[in-house]
Amino acid sequence: MRALPVIKALLATLFVCLATIVLADVAVPQLTGRVVDQTATLSSSDIAGLTQKLKDLETRKGSQVAVLIVPTTQPETIEQFSLRVAETWKIGRKKVDDGALLVIAKNDRKLRIEVGYGLEGSLTDVTARRIIDEVITPRFRSGDFAGGIDAGVDRIIGVINGESLPVPQPQASHGDDLDFDSISSFAPVALFGALVIGGFLRTLLGRLIGSLATGGAMGVLAWLMVGSVGLAALSAIAGFVIAFVADAFGAMTPGSGRRGGWSSGSSSSGWSSGSSSDSGSFSGGGGSFGGGGASGSW
Repeated sequence: MRALPVIKALLATLFVCLATIVLADVAVPQLTGRVVDQTATLSSSDIAGLTQKLKDLETRKGSQVAVLIVPTTQPETIEQFSLRVAETWKIGRKKVDDGALLVIAKNDRKLRIEVGYGLEGSLTDVTARRIIDEVITPRFRSGDFAGGIDAGVDRIIGVINGESLPVPQPQASHGDDLDFDSISSFAPVALFGALVIGGFLRTLLGRLIGSLATGGAMGVLAWLMVGSVGLAALSAIAGFVIAFVADAFGAMTPGSGRRGGWSSGSSSSGWSSGSSSDSGSFSGGGGSFGGGGASGSW
């Protein structure tokens, strides 16, 4: 009988733990693109069309708009959840705060337009509510989710087009722009290419000509991947030097042949092709939100 209170306490603790798990907030989805659909509502062509439209907006105006479709936001309200997502994703430019987020909770039959500080003057709460009530939800009620989202995005873009915003900075111009992010992102690729490609070209063409060819190849690769003439020139020089010096070090390695120190197996370890897969991904620009916007249901 003395064990009964202990069992009750353990059961109560277990109940609290289970309730906490059940009532836990929905995790903020990873920002994998301008359109994140966790419900398979949109087709791949729908997503591609919306993505291109929002990408064009960012290129032209600098503003970032994203669309998120989730099954539910429970136990949170859609206002709480969408603000949490906006603060995590940081859509919009830093200090300009020109981001907007359209969140649809399909099973809850609720949606919200979350507006960054910098757009609150044009995409007001009243305007956002009209877009929801007059453009989006009538289509949702008829089951046309793709059409409702597309039309709503068009109206949001139309409002942003009329807003006076700072001119967007060029993101991938083919000029002599060098920045730390471009250099750091391309450095692993350049090193890998200089070692592996350089080893092959030196074997085929000789040390000097092979190193020159390696530098040229790395310069072209940098220009194609990053779009910077300055980084391309720097990569060409670095590729030549690395290939030329690597050959010399390989010759001085005890117990190895002229190329023995730079086999493709050793140089490829630790470098995965996945490092370049993030080069074109979408990310928030550091924008801030304060709860402006509007919600609706259908």
